Amino acid sequence: MALLKIGDVAPDFSTVDQDGNPIKMSDFRGSKVILYFYPKADTPGCTAESCNLRDNYSDLLDKGYKIIGVSADNQSKQKKFAEKYQLPFTLIPDVDKVVLQAFGAWGMKKMYGKDYEGILRSTFLIDESGKIEKVFEKVDTKDHAAQIIKAMQG
Repeated sequence: MALLKIGDVAPDFSTVDQDGNPIKMSDFRGSKVILYFYPKADTPGCTAESCNLRDNYSDLLDKGYKIIGVSADNQSKQKKFAEKYQLPFTLIPDVDKVVLQAFGAWGMKKMYGKDYEGILRSTFLIDESGKIEKVFEKVDTKDHAAQIIKAMQG
């Protein structure tokens, strides 16, 4: 399945967050959302990306955005990741890949000349009505917040 595109309605989902609390995409209607998909908690690129969003959290909140991170890690791993790096936003453990597949963030990848299925690092900016405003398929893990803020401005 291809990544969703600008103008698509973000699919609703019902799952739990890293603390086991129920969460649905529809809970965020009326708010802008940064929904980012990362391959694996506590790995170098994913840590850099998540910590960059953490370090710029106040600026992103000031611009009206809430942040949700998604990976296929289990709830325990997501919770440890959030605690270790003091991530102030929601992480979703998507072990069954329901959210990943709904957004098209699960698919074929290539590494060292081998094809395999995995998480496609990507980010979606979602408006208050639930429509996708912007899709990042090439994520700058070290400075993703600046990448997002630049896109918001123009």
